[in-house]
Parts: sequence; C-alpha cells; structure tokens
Amino acid sequence: MNYKFDPVASAGQGACLAVLLCLALSGCSREPVNAVSNVTPAATVESVPDRNVITVTNPERFTLAEAVARHESDQTLANGVVAADVSRSYAVNSLSSGRVVEVRARLGDDVQKGQVLLTMTSPDMSQAFADYQKFKADAALAKTQLDRAQLLYSHGATAQKDLELAEDTYHKANIDTRTAEEHIRLLGGDPQHVSPLIEIHAPVSGTITEQNVTSAAGVKSLDNSPNLFTIADLSNVWILCDAYENDLGRVHLGDRAEIELNAYPDRRLTGRVTNISKLLDPSTRAAKVRIELPNAAGILRPNMFATVHFVSRGTETRTVIPSSAVLRLQDRDWVFVKLNGPRFRRTEVQAGPVNADKTQQIIGGLRPGDQVVTTALMFDREVQKSTEQ
Repeated sequence: MNYKFDPVASAGQGACLAVLLCLALSGCSREPVNAVSNVTPAATVESVPDRNVITVTNPERFTLAEAVARHESDQTLANGVVAADVSRSYAVNSLSSGRVVEVRARLGDDVQKGQVLLTMTSPDMSQAFADYQKFKADAALAKTQLDRAQLLYSHGATAQKDLELAEDTYHKANIDTRTAEEHIRLLGGDPQHVSPLIEIHAPVSGTITEQNVTSAAGVKSLDNSPNLFTIADLSNVWILCDAYENDLGRVHLGDRAEIELNAYPDRRLTGRVTNISKLLDPSTRAAKVRIELPNAAGILRPNMFATVHFVSRGTETRTVIPSSAVLRLQDRDWVFVKLNGPRFRRTEVQAGPVNADKTQQIIGGLRPGDQVVTTALMFDREVQKSTEQ
C-alpha cells in the first residue's frame, strides 16, 4: 500500500494530540491541589485576663470575715410604728358642762391614779348641790313627821294609814337624798363640801398621750367633742406594721418578731405576733400585723418608726456573712473573696434576708470558709479610684 502525506490531516491530528495532552496533565495535577487546600491551620491560644480578679496594694487595709454555716430561720422584713395598747388607753371626759379654771397636767406628763388633771366651774354642779340641799331638807321634815305619826299612833290618836303614809314619805325623801349625793359624786364633787368647782382626776396611772383642753376653755358634757385627755399605760405597747400579700404566707400568729428602732439602732427588742388582720388594704395590698412587747424601760414611744424581722419557726443551714460585705449593683449582689496574696475575686451571690444581728444570709454563690471583705462598698470605691488613675 502507498501512503501519501496530507498536510491538512496531519495538522488536525497534531491539534487533537495537544488537547489530549493538556487534559491529561490537568487531571494529574488536580489531586495534589485539593490535598493542600484541606489542611487545617494550627490553632493559636491567647490568654484573656479575668476581669473579676482584682489585685490591690496593701490588702491588709481591708478587714476580712469568714463565711460560716448557721441554722437560720426564714425572715420577712416590714416597717412599722409604735402604738399604745388600746386596751390600756383611757379617755378622760367631764360629765358636766362648764369652764376650765386650771389645767394641772400637760401632754406627755406621767400621772398617777387619782391625780387632779384640771379644775372647772360648772352650773351643773351648782344645780346638783341645790337639789341635794332640798332633798336633804325634805328628808329631815319627813323624819319629823314620821316621829310625830309614830307617837300619835302609839296613843291611838291617829289611824294606821296615816302612819304608813308618813313612813312612805320618809323613805322616798331618803332615796331622793342618796340619789342627789350620787349625782354630785358622779359629776366629780363631794357632798360634804359644797362647791361649784369640779376636779377631774386621772382614772389610771400612765402617760398623757392626748390633750384637747386649755385654761379658760369651755367644756361640754356628753357630746361629740374630743376627749379632754387620753391616758395610756405604756408598760406594754404595740408595733403595727404592714405585711404585703406576697409575705403573708410567712407570717403566723405566735411567731417571734425582732424589732429595731431608728432611735436605738444598737438595741434589739423581741415581741410576738398577736394579730394578723383578715382584711387587705386595697391600695397597698397589705394586711396590718400587730406585735406586742413589754416596755418596762420606757424607751418605746408612740409613733416611733421600727423595722420588724418576722422569724419563722422552721430553720435550715445557710451561709452567713456580715451584711456590709454584700455590694448591691444594678439589682445584683456581689462579694469580694480573698484569693492568694493581694488578689481578690469579685463573686456574684444570691443574697437572702438580713438578720437582726447585721449579718446576711447567702443562699448561693459562696461557701462556708471563704474569706470576704467586710466593707464591700469601700473596697469597690478603692478599686474604682485605682482604675481611673
């Protein structure tokens, strides 16, 4: 066979071979490229400082306290005021009208039973003495007539009915006389000493907590005018406070209550819950709670403000630290826990109620044995100052 060289065909075959060669080379180089692209770069670790760890100079400046575990009762706080026991409060009034001559006692005075509080003149007393004198004269006349009737009857000179009539008149005259005497005593006078003056006496011993009378003032009897005086026995007093609806389930009759007074912040008093109102105030959603406690020292005065800690009967173990060690910031509670050396950690805790001894229960975030700064607010201020500098 004879082969002829065709230049056009040879050129076409060369082009096809070139394309196939390129495809083959590209197929061979694809796998190494993918292998390189799938390699994961090495991770780099950067240490970020803990912003809650604080280093201070001279840490000995700050007092530390150890968190301790204690059996604590649930406590509910309420604000209250001191009030007189209404069963030991007595109104002083006059049963006769008149005008005040002299006031012998003043608001706030301590008085004894029977002490004269004021004197006054009274037309009612004058009329009572006039009636008493009249009835006394009638009784004397009736006695004379009775003696005469008895004498005549003994001699048969009068009928029995006349004697009985004289006896009846005499008995009625005596009744009128005794009634007039009681009227004088009721008005504050003495039947044996005729005088238009009336003395108003203290019915009990106690303290004058209200006064609505002055010298030369007019006095009306048995009307709606206020009491002349109110005397209260303050040897036992009440604390009246509001327990909100959400707290009523934790307040019970007979519960112990610890009271702190604004006037005596270092003294703690103890009383008992004796009454819980059955009605809620619709505006405050709170019920009145009454606490009774003795006041032998006399330091409790009506209308004093008080803080009441209601202590429930059940107990549970709680971590306790000084209340000054808790810092309240933006509705969150924090403490500063001592670490090694001059370092402290700011730790968020779940704070519970404050006890009457100025300690605070910690429900979570702190363990017994941890050392905390007792003056958290001062510590935080020092940290802020150093940060600004």
